[in-house]
Amino acid sequence: MSYPNQNPYGPPPGQQPGQQPGYGYPQQPPPPSPYGPYPGGGMPGAPYVNGMPGGVKAARVMLFVLAGLNVIGLIFAVMGLGSVSKAAHNTSPYDTDETAAMLNVGKGVLIALIVLIVIFSAAAITLALQFANGGNGVRIASIIFGIANTLASLMTFPLGLVHTALGIMVIVFVSKDDGNAWFNRPRY
Repeated sequence: MSYPNQNPYGPPPGQQPGQQPGYGYPQQPPPPSPYGPYPGGGMPGAPYVNGMPGGVKAARVMLFVLAGLNVIGLIFAVMGLGSVSKAAHNTSPYDTDETAAMLNVGKGVLIALIVLIVIFSAAAITLALQFANGGNGVRIASIIFGIANTLASLMTFPLGLVHTALGIMVIVFVSKDDGNAWFNRPRY
């Protein structure tokens, strides 16, 4: 049975239309956020109060993987340097001067390669460790590292294919909007 003046889907009797039911108590504002008075509880430019975004974490892991691969390459380069040094030591006095010169050039190339590998490994580890608290400079340095790593790995293309792919992915993940927001967040 329905009464003519009462709508079963309307407000309860004694309440004005448009008012929300509160059982006689005024509604309270939401409790303050521990992260400040910003909408959604986060600070502007830092939407990740729970931690590093996934793309930035992936770029960090890729930097550690690149450093590990560089260390493996460093081991092979040092073993190659030992082989070249041993071959240079065991040259016969009847060999031509060209043989000795070629071995010395090989030693020089391997020493330069070892220095380059050590620099790239140290840079990758340093950048990866700075992702948690670094600023926009770490982001820019990671992009530059990714470009340099990609260019260096293209010189040894079939062997450097993994380095090429990881370098490009580091560039992409750090350059995305969530990476930009992470590295430009305010720090206290």
